[in-house]
Amino acid sequence: MPQYRRAYVPGSTFFLTLGTYNRMPLFADPHNISRLRSALATVRQEHPFETVAAVVLPDHLHFLWTLPLTDSDFSKRVGRLKVLFTQALQKQQRAPQDISPSRLSHRESDVWQRRFWEHTIRDEHDFQQHLDYIHYNPVKHDLVTCPHLWVYSSFGRWVQHRAYAAEWCCTCNGRQTSAPDFTDIEETIGE
Repeated sequence: MPQYRRAYVPGSTFFLTLGTYNRMPLFADPHNISRLRSALATVRQEHPFETVAAVVLPDHLHFLWTLPLTDSDFSKRVGRLKVLFTQALQKQQRAPQDISPSRLSHRESDVWQRRFWEHTIRDEHDFQQHLDYIHYNPVKHDLVTCPHLWVYSSFGRWVQHRAYAAEWCCTCNGRQTSAPDFTDIEETIGE
């Protein structure tokens, strides 16, 4: 069995990727995005952290979270988010019902992939690469042609703070742009 080692560094910023079980497009339903937001707000209230950036795609999510200076337990927050969202689905009887024996033995439903990916942000360059990756992800997955067209993203907030031009990687009105190179990130998360 593989040994998974996570870097727990208090007060760090972490890039996280969470996938749905078998890449089910749960977040194609806007009601599920509302359930996710509610679960995230509860987790943030119980165990404070800052959501620096986020994108919600139909079958996976990416976050940049910054934890308090005295805390490094992003796993607890991810686990709690998964539980709260799954419970919200079950209340609405929208959670999958065909659960494998292995998942039952681990007390898991067929909502989330068992594991998640994390990366501790090392420096400003690493931060910017992951920030760009999050905001370009809907384009990469052919969900939209420009980052500003995806509503389930923090891109608009970053444009308001002038960290991005609204036209970043935009092809509207015949603009020519090239896709950023995310080879290093993609190789590590297998996306």
